[in-house]
Amino acid sequence: MAVAREQLTDYIGQLLQIDRFKDYCPNGLQVEGRGQVSRLATAVTASLAAVEGAAAAGADALLVHHGYFWKSESAPVVGIKKARIARLLAEDINLLAYHLPLDAHETLGNNAQLGLRLGLVADGRCGEQDMVWLGAPSLPVSLGEFAALAARVLGREPLVIGDTGRMLRRVAWCTGGAQGYFHELATRDIDCFVTGEASEFVTHLARESGVAFIAAGHHATERYGVQALGTHLAERFSLDLVHLDLDNPV
Repeated sequence: MAVAREQLTDYIGQLLQIDRFKDYCPNGLQVEGRGQVSRLATAVTASLAAVEGAAAAGADALLVHHGYFWKSESAPVVGIKKARIARLLAEDINLLAYHLPLDAHETLGNNAQLGLRLGLVADGRCGEQDMVWLGAPSLPVSLGEFAALAARVLGREPLVIGDTGRMLRRVAWCTGGAQGYFHELATRDIDCFVTGEASEFVTHLARESGVAFIAAGHHATERYGVQALGTHLAERFSLDLVHLDLDNPV
């Protein structure tokens, strides 16, 4: 089966409600390829390795969380950017990228999928554009036990700052590089904040506030949203699907 590119992008845009987000990059079709999509590849980031993997798999479209054309990046299409885009164009592969809308979706998003895997039950949101999720563990668990679960699920040892014997009653989480939210969250009635990355300040803030901090990996915490979206689209439009889970220790 195949679906027209415009039909696919229109559906995703409505599903993820992309128009309601203020983002740092364009959400949707970033590089135009062939007009019909029958095989879809997914990856966290549109690296050259991901583009080459999509080409090797015979994909018509590459669906990612981290695409191109970030507001902070240099505009000229040279060097690494040229190599990536040139390969997409040479292979006639569509690049579809969804950043904050994919983080936020209530069932398919990165936060929803991470919470599901870590046994967290969401009951609220906070932060800019409600990007941080709030909730509680589904079963009694200490910080040490929760960190061990994260290591098993995500396949990497997380950075843990806090008393590992402390029982977790309330947890906040936001996938990726969301450590900047910790300033606000350290003042809330929570026991732990889980995100992907850590900055130098979080150690002192965690120790002084008593709110534990877990950095479980940017890539590791954000691999599941694009996989869930890809699976949903494959089922909806009867597409062939290939997941490209490229190793990234960050």
